This record gives sequence, C-alpha cells and structure tokens, in this order.
Amino acid sequence: MFNKKVDKILYGGDYNPEQWSKDIWREDMRLFERAGVDIATVNVFSWALNQPDENTYRFDWLDEVMDMLHENGIWACLATSTAAHPAWMATRYPDVLTVDFEGRKKKFGRRHNSCPNSPTYRTYAARMAGKLAERYKDHPALLVWHVNNEYGLRCYCDNCEKAFRVWLKRRYGTLDTLNAAWNARFWGHTFYSWDEIVLPSLLSEHLDPNDVDKTAFQGISLDYDRFMSDSVLDCYLDERRAIRAIIPDAVVTTNFQSNGAYKPLDYFKWAPHLDVAALDCYPTNDMPTSIVAMRHDLMRGLKNGDPYMLMEQSPSQLNWKPYNALKRPGVMRLWSYQAVARGADTILFFQMRRSVGAFEKFHGAMIDHAGHENTRVFRECAELGGELKKLGGKLLGARTESRVGLLFDWENWWAIEHSSGPSAGLKYLNEMQKYYDAFYEQNIPVDLVAADADWSRYSILVAPVLYMVKPGVAEKLERFVEAGGTFVTTFFSGIVNESDLATTGGYPGELRKLLGIWVEEIDSLFPDQRNRIAMKQPFGSLKGDYECGLLCDLLHAEGAEIVAEYGDDFYRGTPVLTRNRFGKGEAWYVASSPDADFLSDLTGSLCALRGIEPLLAPVPGVEVARRAKGDRQFLFVLNHNEADAAVDLGAGERTELLSGRILSGAVTIGPKDVLILESAVGTASE
Repeated sequence: MFNKKVDKILYGGDYNPEQWSKDIWREDMRLFERAGVDIATVNVFSWALNQPDENTYRFDWLDEVMDMLHENGIWACLATSTAAHPAWMATRYPDVLTVDFEGRKKKFGRRHNSCPNSPTYRTYAARMAGKLAERYKDHPALLVWHVNNEYGLRCYCDNCEKAFRVWLKRRYGTLDTLNAAWNARFWGHTFYSWDEIVLPSLLSEHLDPNDVDKTAFQGISLDYDRFMSDSVLDCYLDERRAIRAIIPDAVVTTNFQSNGAYKPLDYFKWAPHLDVAALDCYPTNDMPTSIVAMRHDLMRGLKNGDPYMLMEQSPSQLNWKPYNALKRPGVMRLWSYQAVARGADTILFFQMRRSVGAFEKFHGAMIDHAGHENTRVFRECAELGGELKKLGGKLLGARTESRVGLLFDWENWWAIEHSSGPSAGLKYLNEMQKYYDAFYEQNIPVDLVAADADWSRYSILVAPVLYMVKPGVAEKLERFVEAGGTFVTTFFSGIVNESDLATTGGYPGELRKLLGIWVEEIDSLFPDQRNRIAMKQPFGSLKGDYECGLLCDLLHAEGAEIVAEYGDDFYRGTPVLTRNRFGKGEAWYVASSPDADFLSDLTGSLCALRGIEPLLAPVPGVEVARRAKGDRQFLFVLNHNEADAAVDLGAGERTELLSGRILSGAVTIGPKDVLILESAVGTASE
C-alpha cells in the first residue's frame, strides 16, 4: 500500500498545527506519543497560508511541522491544501467561483467552492501540488499524498457549460448521434449547433428546486452527471500528475466523502487513479451497522480487494447533525475494528486537536478543549493506540476472500433516480442495502464490484435493480452464468441502455434470454400497500408466504421455472420469482421488492446450494468478518449489542490476538467488545 516500510496499522489523523502556537505543538507531540500516534495528515486547508498572493509561496511553517513529525517518529500524510482556494484568488479571478443549481454565482466562503472547469483554479492547484512535491520530495516524514479533500460539488457556470459541450463532442462525435442518444425530437429538443446546448439545471431541464434528480430530459442530465464526475476527476489528475512529475513513485490518494457511497462521483471510474482508496466514515449512533459495513466493503471493492485507508472518523461526537450524541464508551474502538475487519490498514481521525472557532469547534477530537490526556475520549484513543501497536504488522495487507459479488454501478444509480417513474419510492441504495443486509446478517462475506470487474472469482453475482444495461454487460452476464455462475437480479432491470433510452421489444431487454421471462407491465404500489410472495414449490428454506411491495413486475415465463407467484390483486397467480437454467448455471429474477425474511431465505438457500457457508453461526447484533494473509487467517467478531453475546466458534482452536487467549467452542463476548482470532488457513474458521 505504501512504498516505505510500515510495520503496523497506522494510527493518527488530521492535524492542524497552523491553528495553534508552537508551545501547543510541543504538547501535541507529547500527547501523540502517549496515544500511539504514528501518522498525521497535515496542510489540508492551508492554501491561503501557503500562498498569500499570486507569486509568493511560504512553507516555513510547514517545514517546521514536517521536521517535527519526523523527529517524533510520525509519518506525514501530506495534503495539497487545494480544497479551499484563497480569498485573493476569488477576488481577482471570479471564474474560480461556482454557480449553483438555481443559477446563483457564489462568493468567497466555506470550502469546496472552486469550479472544476475554472482555468484559474486548475492552474494554481496543479502549481501548488508541484511546489509541495519539489519542496518535500526527499523529506523522511513523507509517506503518502492527500490531494484536495472530500471532493464533491456540482457547478453550472459558463466555463462548465463550454467544457460540457467539448465533453459531449468527444463522447458522441456528431450532433446527429447526440440527438438520437437523447431522443431529442421529444418536446422539440433537436440541436443543430453545439453552442445551443445548455447545462441541465433549474434554469433549463430540471423541475424541482428541492430535487436535483427530477428532470424533463434524462439523457442530458445523466450525461451532466458523467461530465461533472469526470471534471472533478480531472482536477485530481492535474495534481497527481504534478506530484508524479517530481516524485514518480509517490503514493497519491484523496479521501472519499462521508460514509463512502457519495452519489455525484463515480468512484469506480476514479479507482484506477488512486494508489490506495481512502474513506471518511461518520456514522451516527442510530445508523444500522450493516450500512457502515457496506461502505467499508465498497472501499475495498474499488481496488479489487486491496486494503484501503480509513482517512477520517470522529473519536466521539459529530457536529453537523441536528442532534450530535457522544459515542458511548467502547464504540470508537468497536467501529475502528469494524473498518480493520473489512479491509482498512489505517485508523485515522478527524480531528487530533479540537479547533477553538468556526464550524468544527464542537466536532470530536482526540485532544479536547481541555487540552490534556485526562479525558475519557483520550484514554480510549490511547488504549486503541496501544492495541494497534501490539498487533504490529500481523494484519497488514490481509485480504478478504468472498464468493459473492454485489454489482454496484454509479451510472445506473444516476439513471434510476433521474427517471420520471414509476415510483418516487425507488431508491437505488435502499435496494442495494437490502440485498447486502441479507448476506451480512448471515455472516457471508460480500464484495461490491463494478460492471467491468473480473467476476470469475464469484459463485453468486447479485445485481439489484439493474435498470441500465451498458454495452457488453448482458453478454458478460451470459458468459458468467453459462460457466456455472448463479445470477440474481430484480424488478425494474433491463429497462434502458446507457443513454437511458428504453429497450424496445419487451423488458427485461437484453437480459430477456438469460432470465427466460418477459415483463409486460410494472405496477407501482403506494407506500402502505403490500402484495404477497406465495411459494409455488419449496426451495431450500424458502417456504410459505412473504410480503413484497414498492414495484411489482407482471411477467410471463419464457422457459424460466416459476418458483413463486403473487398472492394478491388482479395478477394473483402470476410469477414473482423465477429460475432459469442457462448453460451450467442459473439466473434468478425477483419481480418485486421483498421483505427481509424472504431475502434471508433466498440468499441463504442459494449460498447453501453453492456450498458457501457462514463464517460463524449468526447471532443478532454480532458482526463477523475475515481477512487472510499467507497461510494465516483472522476472524473478527464484533459485538454491537449493549449486552453480552454468546458465540459458537466451533471446535477448532484460535488465538485471540488482543488478549492472547486460546479460544474454541462457545464463548461470551462483552458489549461493544471485539475478538480478533488467528488460525491457519483451511482450519478453524473454515
């Protein structure tokens, strides 16, 4: 993951010494040593300090910080500072300022207010990255580069509009091709000049000031999403190239937005340009643990299972929610190990010392406003730092092996939620989460994978709501199933192509042959309406009736076996669950959005059929994950409950790494506690 020798899971976080006097710096070093801190992210929002005008660069303060970190045995995660442009830049070059969805030009303020297509911003940002690389290329503290910070904005300015036209020319080549892709004859939208194309916003195609997704023309809005994700990526690449021009082997990354599944940026498209993926994770106390787990698994999936960085989390409370509760004792440690269990090789916080003013002054920190180590939060941080030191390098580089893939696609997400029907209740992440939860609750590992990933390692591939079928995907799915794979997809799949044009000839379009069905109609249910899934024949643990809702596909079998039927309404007795044998494998279609019991029974039965066993017998509120390295494997058991939990580890003996105990059989794990169990691959926890 890094190109310098790192011998343990790195521990630390965002450090802003520029906000403090140097006597505080010395105290920070003492406290960092006490807490086991060995990495600090610095220079994140220091552009104005580093560059007071167009031609002046001042890095003296940063020189001192970098030297101080090295002298105290702390690695530097060096940020490029470009997430907040200086006020002088906004004053002299207003093209750097963004225009919002409603057409309003912003003024200087906040952060992330830089237009990604501003020539001024792009020039100065890349120049800053290059200046930093030149200055610190040989510094012994430098470990990893952190470009910008939490990228994510949309801009509707004139520069973006001009750049959008250029992007469209590259994508489509001719206006005839573009007009066909957008079905532009609808509502008289035929374009005869590239200059006639304007950005889709509330001033043009969009319909609701409170909903950026609601658009009259899905094709142009979908392309804007692609364009803006690409534009922001280009900003990252400018800085990455500037760094790599001076340090060819530099490890360069950027931190992805809070909780990982950030809609405006196609992270899979970004992934090849990241030397390591990095996540900022800020769950609330009431967030289901499976939601957080899925975000961690998504980060791991970005780089084909490689470990990633947990770049930010809070040591305690957040500051931007309506109600910001403290993390209860043990929770910070528990959630830190949840990240490690799912592939993180660093544990970093925002922030190390609490700011005294502005927006984040009440955001949690390792060092509170009290300024000393005699706080609950600091003690917990120091205890975790001690444990990570004890673990050493055992877990570094360990990978998660899974036989189940969950297909995640940003463009499909965008297209579904731009759709003008059939239900406002259809949310892509919700349906993804439901299927993820079914495996999570049974302790069955899952990888989140892209459409262009290698699926050969998986026995089961699940693609909820595969509304958009991109070129080549249907054929790739057919090859996967023909070779013996099990494919599962759902209602509202195979509807459109990559331009959001409906596939004619009957749903599910290009998937029709693979699934052996034809969908004639789609019924949209009101939120309080339900239908029933009535099993026509038992399949594994699938028996009896289940509830379903949201959407109901009315379909005909064209070679597929009917496993279950609807139990209510005028389409009672028609198929709702089908199974189509295709080559050596089979393709399943779930024609409605089912309840959790159905999904648990379906996924559990499919896994049993393919010989995929849970890591441990499920216990409510107890999360289980596994990483492997060489001939050793590490089983993580995390008790999210408020009370003790009884867990059966089976007959094999395992060494618990934090306590040194040898464990097997039935054990009790305390509330908010963690077990990390080591054994040989192929024994114990298999």
